[in-house]
Amino acid sequence: MYLGFFYLAISLVLRIIFLFHPITTADFSFFEVIKILMIGILNDSLVFVLTCPFLALYFLFLSDSKYQKPYGYIILGVLLVFFLYILLIPNNIFKQYGGSVAEIALSFIGLKIIFFSLMLFLPEKRIKIRNVLYFITIFLYVLLIVFNAVSEYFFYNEFGLRYNFIAVDYLIYTNEVIGNIMESYPVVPLFLAIFAIAAVFTIYIYRKTNAELLNLPNLKQKLILLISFCALVGISLIGLNFTTKLKSENVFKEEIQANGLPKFYWAFTHNELDYFQFYPVMNQQQADRTFLSQYAPPLLKRNIESGKPELKKNVVLISIESLSADFMEHYGNTQKITPFLDSLADRSLMFTNLYATGNRTVRGLEALTLCIPPTAGESIIKRENNKNKFTTGSVFKSKGYDVKFLYGGYSYFDNMKDFYEGNGYGIVDRNNFSPEEITFANVWGVADEDMAKKTIQTMNAEAKSGKPFFNHWMTVSNHRPFTYPNGKIDIPGDAKSREGGVKYTDYSLKKFFEMAKKQAWYQNTVFVIIADHCASSAGNTELPMDKYKIPAMIFSEGFIQPQKFTQTMSQIDVMPTLLGLLNFNYQSKFLGQDVFSKTFQPKAYVATYQDLGFIKDNYLTIISPVKKIKQYSLTQQKNNLSPEFNIYYDEKFLKPDSQNKNLVEQTIAAYQSTSNWLKENQLNR
Repeated sequence: MYLGFFYLAISLVLRIIFLFHPITTADFSFFEVIKILMIGILNDSLVFVLTCPFLALYFLFLSDSKYQKPYGYIILGVLLVFFLYILLIPNNIFKQYGGSVAEIALSFIGLKIIFFSLMLFLPEKRIKIRNVLYFITIFLYVLLIVFNAVSEYFFYNEFGLRYNFIAVDYLIYTNEVIGNIMESYPVVPLFLAIFAIAAVFTIYIYRKTNAELLNLPNLKQKLILLISFCALVGISLIGLNFTTKLKSENVFKEEIQANGLPKFYWAFTHNELDYFQFYPVMNQQQADRTFLSQYAPPLLKRNIESGKPELKKNVVLISIESLSADFMEHYGNTQKITPFLDSLADRSLMFTNLYATGNRTVRGLEALTLCIPPTAGESIIKRENNKNKFTTGSVFKSKGYDVKFLYGGYSYFDNMKDFYEGNGYGIVDRNNFSPEEITFANVWGVADEDMAKKTIQTMNAEAKSGKPFFNHWMTVSNHRPFTYPNGKIDIPGDAKSREGGVKYTDYSLKKFFEMAKKQAWYQNTVFVIIADHCASSAGNTELPMDKYKIPAMIFSEGFIQPQKFTQTMSQIDVMPTLLGLLNFNYQSKFLGQDVFSKTFQPKAYVATYQDLGFIKDNYLTIISPVKKIKQYSLTQQKNNLSPEFNIYYDEKFLKPDSQNKNLVEQTIAAYQSTSNWLKENQLNR
């Protein structure tokens, strides 16, 4: 009981912190706050019951009779045999699971044997030993409760959300994630504080409850308690199934009243979402016709012909980590943290109204490589069926280009290596660096300045082959912990500030272009600079527009004339537009469009793992599980500094009878057709 009250109290405090957190931009009335807290307490109560089976089993097996002859010796013998089975049998059931499962099982049984033996052969010490084990058990539970609360706080602080797919990824890529935590936060004081809090509350709970161990329930009483607990588990499962389906038009309200553990479980078990099971559908032929009507000819596989001589220029695609549009002065920022990019934008073809497809790096890479709308669940990059796709790299390869993906970290992260190698790209990553080439690195990879030098080195080698090259470079420095070499910019590298990370990446890009300009291949090269996603995705709605707007530009001295393209467009349109500027003739399966083609329709696709959005004609249409449809009207607010670079929108929710049904149909058609073509492998080469 005390443990349950402790969990509810910690969860309530965390929920109140979220309500007043700066990232929570929503305003709640007094009654809304009360409702959020009440639903939250209900969620927490149900979750606590579901986390107690191990505790229930522990109490169920507390007994004095099991140490009596001959039962104690039989149990000890069984434990010893089990220990020897795990230790000596090469192909035991635990080793078949792989990883450290066998070692964990061996350690657990070994400790069980030690403590059971002590309590069997030292009956006068049995109560003291039992009290020690009880204290440890309570401490572990309290420690996990406190640790989870701290973890949820930092996750919300970063993403404005409870646990989701990103948290699942963090369990998979433990090296990068633990390293990121170690470099971003004062880990030692933080963990000491967590252990101290856990110890204090454990002592309190222990003192209030340890006397109950003197009079253990008999078998009949245990059966009654067990049946009662099983009934509570059943009620909790049914209740949680109901409360987790409570949705709101306000994302912050929905997230704050939720409990993170069910959301984590859902994300863990829903890596991919079957579009046809969870989303609204229409006749497939009608969906294909509706979606393909924007192309000329209206076919998935179509010939792109320019009618002009092809330009075999080198292409360098630079996707920048977490570069929100509002970091740049062009979009109204006054901090002057992107001086080079702002100056480059004035000399480039700049897309002022462009939207990222998602809020993770793999989504940005997917959009720039596959040029297709995002689909429900995890990015294609991280799926099993991710190879032999029709990609920007495959188009360049068909033209005789050398094609590479360059990344300052270890490209196994987020499955990038598997994806890019499986689609014909060469890989240059941290494994290709010698120690003397690295002046600074953190858990995510070498500093962007070091990667810039490696990129120049790679291109010089490619240029000697006589073949044109297409290189896709993904930066890493603008990522928490935001550490970089000191003395490079006016923000110290150990300040660990987002602004510093942005400014250092801008500095590194300046150094890259200074080096590139000295190379013989520079004049024959086109540079595409674009963000992979925004720095934050938190907002009042499922898909806040200002959290998806990113900067993008195409630069090439003497070839690309400076201009601003102000129509709405998607990340998936950038590379088809570039191929159009190069006058490439090719057979396309891209679902993005050349924005300068006569058939281009201004629009954009934005998504989370569940919510799929479509922006067109000042409407945002969102389809979500389970077959839900929402629509918002968009009103663009003015940016007095640069009116063509507006980034803020008011999103007004529309009731179903006020929705633009034609745009709802286009939204369903786009995502249904894309999902179907992926399922049928029609987007392969």
